[in-house]
Amino acid sequence: MTYCVGMRLDAGLVFLSDSRTNAGVDQVGTFRKMSVFEMPGERMMVMMTSGNLSISQSIRQLVSEHVDADGHSLWNAPNMYEAARILGDAVRQVHARDAESLAAFGIEFNVSIIFGGQIKGERCRLFQIYSAGNFIESHDENTYFQIGEAKYGKPIIDRVVTPATRLDDAAKCALISMDSTLRSNVSVGLPLDLLVYETDRLAVTHFVTIDERNQYFQMIRNTWGDQLKRVFEGLDNPVWNAAPETTGNVLHSASGGGKPVRVAAPAGIAPAPSTAPLQTLAQQFSNSQQ
Repeated sequence: MTYCVGMRLDAGLVFLSDSRTNAGVDQVGTFRKMSVFEMPGERMMVMMTSGNLSISQSIRQLVSEHVDADGHSLWNAPNMYEAARILGDAVRQVHARDAESLAAFGIEFNVSIIFGGQIKGERCRLFQIYSAGNFIESHDENTYFQIGEAKYGKPIIDRVVTPATRLDDAAKCALISMDSTLRSNVSVGLPLDLLVYETDRLAVTHFVTIDERNQYFQMIRNTWGDQLKRVFEGLDNPVWNAAPETTGNVLHSASGGGKPVRVAAPAGIAPAPSTAPLQTLAQQFSNSQQ
């Protein structure tokens, strides 16, 4: 499996991917899922993939060489929308070639792609491309995309990231999101690839591969966990059966609150007889000596 997240901000773009793939419980592989298409000073584009690895690799190879009927390729597309369309066409070509053969072996054609970047003359743009080759674009109402095991790392991004978020803060948030996923799902694993792109640089601004020895990521893992525990412990416990005049932290009041749905026992069923408490070995030994 995998987890990848891409963010589009006023200040630029942030991409983060893990590198774990699973072919079985005893076959854990490591393959990098982020690919960079860069012509410094003219364009910088990033593709991250999840799903069937053979499909992803075929798409990457095809899109790096593909030229459409209009003579456009990823390397000369006039804008990011056209670049995303070319990538979608590559997905369809791989589907047309491989989907039927895969289905014969019970394998679903499964791939998801986050694709983003900037071409000279336009703003940064971010897309999510589906298995059918269709895609959607990120806007201010939805500043990020996730693929793979997205649910564990989503809450922190929803609470923190807006278009105005600074790049370093967004990178920090992406790493916290990844750490939450790593802790909850064994199918996501190190090393990680983190790429940060500053608007109008038209070249990779910062890139790092993160393994278990990375000092900053270890600080994130330890500090975030400790801070969460402190926040949790700082929250007051709920008040049950609160008197009417109670106003703070009332979870349940004495005058209301509803009742559980109780299932009645069938007629003729008697309550189970009470059993004597279990004796400890010491008690049994003491009784035997009397």
